[in-house]
Amino acid sequence: MTEMNLKDGLTAMEVASYLRRHTEFLKDFPDLALTLHVPREQGATTSLASYQLEVLRDKNRDLGRRLHELVEIAGENEQLMVRVHSLTVGLMRERNLADTLRRIAAGLTEDFHTDLVRLVLFRADADLPGADWLIAQRDGAQSMPAFAEFMQRNEPLCGRLQPEKLDALFGARSADVRSAVLVPIDGVGMLAIGSHDANRFHPGMGTVFLKLIAEAAAAALARFPAPD
Repeated sequence: MTEMNLKDGLTAMEVASYLRRHTEFLKDFPDLALTLHVPREQGATTSLASYQLEVLRDKNRDLGRRLHELVEIAGENEQLMVRVHSLTVGLMRERNLADTLRRIAAGLTEDFHTDLVRLVLFRADADLPGADWLIAQRDGAQSMPAFAEFMQRNEPLCGRLQPEKLDALFGARSADVRSAVLVPIDGVGMLAIGSHDANRFHPGMGTVFLKLIAEAAAAALARFPAPD
């Protein structure tokens, strides 16, 4: 056998000796096992060929699991999009402010299966519905200083809210809220959703659909300007 000199000075025999002493080497570097050329006529290499096949099978199983997860996520996103669309169409059909607010609260509670909904409106019209899910603030955002930073950032907030925020939004039921999401509604107010599940809302979750809901609510409410 012709002896090869490697770039770092090692010979082929030294590499072979190293591999014999470190039998787990290919386990740590499976990509290397897939690139080796195995001479099939030598029976001693059968185990390496089997190892390569097993590595490929593991990769295929991993790809299959990832594909299944992606299909599930796509299905969930499709359902969410249908619900957002249904809510948007429903809001377009409402002819007054009170019914529009009721549609937002009902849609989030029923179609999105939420535990607690609070809609904060920075106005206090005389004909607003009296409901525990509606918080009307005639003086606007300045009447809720605990949310000043949130309103300035103008981005959804997901996870566990501070006690003062929970108390301002959910009152006596704040102790029931284990996780929550807070979404600004473009200068009109904000939307809060509380869950009994501590893992339902978390900081790393996507907020695309939440923003779409907030935009739909803002457009619907803009049709009914506050009285002078």
